[in-house]
Amino acid sequence: MTYARTILVFAAVILLATRGIAETPKEIFERRIVPIFQSPNPSSCTECHLSGVDLKQYILPSHEQTFLSLRDQGLIDLRSPEKSKILRFIGMKPETNSGAALIPESVRSAELDAFRKWIIESCKDDKLTSAAPLNAASLAKPGVPVEVIRHARADNLLASFVDNVWAQRFRCVGCHLPGSSENAKLVEKHGEEVNWIQPQGAEATMRYLISNELINVTAPEKSKLLLKPLNEIKHGGGQKMLVGDLGYKAFRSWIEDYANVVKGGYASISVLPNLRSEFDAFPSEIWLKLKDTPADWGDKLLQVTMYAWDNSKWESDPIAQSDRLTWGKGKLWQHNLLLLARKNSERAREWRQGKPALPKGRYLIRVHVDAEAVAAREWRRQLGVSEFVGEVAIESNWPKGYGRMTVVEADQVRR
Repeated sequence: MTYARTILVFAAVILLATRGIAETPKEIFERRIVPIFQSPNPSSCTECHLSGVDLKQYILPSHEQTFLSLRDQGLIDLRSPEKSKILRFIGMKPETNSGAALIPESVRSAELDAFRKWIIESCKDDKLTSAAPLNAASLAKPGVPVEVIRHARADNLLASFVDNVWAQRFRCVGCHLPGSSENAKLVEKHGEEVNWIQPQGAEATMRYLISNELINVTAPEKSKLLLKPLNEIKHGGGQKMLVGDLGYKAFRSWIEDYANVVKGGYASISVLPNLRSEFDAFPSEIWLKLKDTPADWGDKLLQVTMYAWDNSKWESDPIAQSDRLTWGKGKLWQHNLLLLARKNSERAREWRQGKPALPKGRYLIRVHVDAEAVAAREWRRQLGVSEFVGEVAIESNWPKGYGRMTVVEADQVRR
């Protein structure tokens, strides 16, 4: 090889190497962004969002159009490109791994690196950064409002699960949480599927319910998580729930919401449900009994709501709640109480740190009886004025345990 030819080859290598290092924004876009747009696989967005948004929805066919679309939506910071919102969104790691698909870290890293390089290089093009805004109809973005996108976040789903399903787990822990002798017997007889309440906590339990087909997305009302405690599918623990009772409302509300989220069933803000409770719920072993219940309460859903006395008045927030079918033949109603404390209140903090308990004192018990079985026909309906049968003020030290329940004569309940 001649010296001149060697120099030419060396120059060509240097030129190619330099070109590979200093790609134009358009080249970066076509080599690294377009494949994301064309890929049939979900993007890193699905780590945090179960539906409503995908990184592909922000990409247009051309480098220039995509940049302007992101710029016009405030997703690119022209002065500090590395601080652009779109980069922060891509780089966010999920607070929960409960998304519809678990995305490898390599996917997020590749997306983040591609967009970062492309945005930084594009922001050096003064002609591009100062170009006229796109027509609003030309902007690339998800087809649903941002509120719908936020609602479909996996962490929001988990928070709702905690407020609705996890708060009611006391109905099921005796048999379905690993560790007890009764649970061990059931596992030996029926298998590991009995252990749907996971000892790792709420998130692990939610993932188990979703991945083991206990949730029916197509027909939420036919989910095993509902049909088993209703005893519509044979349940070794018998009937633990009634259609329309507090537990059923909580379970089904969350299941319906999950189904709508994963199916993309929410198109506007107006149809979004608010499933976040104002109260933290604490299962307890404090039992209440209403004795000698009247005949017209028999075999009807009865709900009690309790309020504590605060020196001069009854507290406006309930401190406990429970419901169950009245036993007509035995003329009684009894159940353990679910304690309630407003979120972030001193009471909620104290109960979370210790063992939740009702202090000795005076309490008002308000009683509702669903005599017309409206809750069974309209499961979302809350018992109200039509079902109110009366109230009674009592004093108790609220001992724990089935054999030490506080007993109230039903004839003391008056309007």
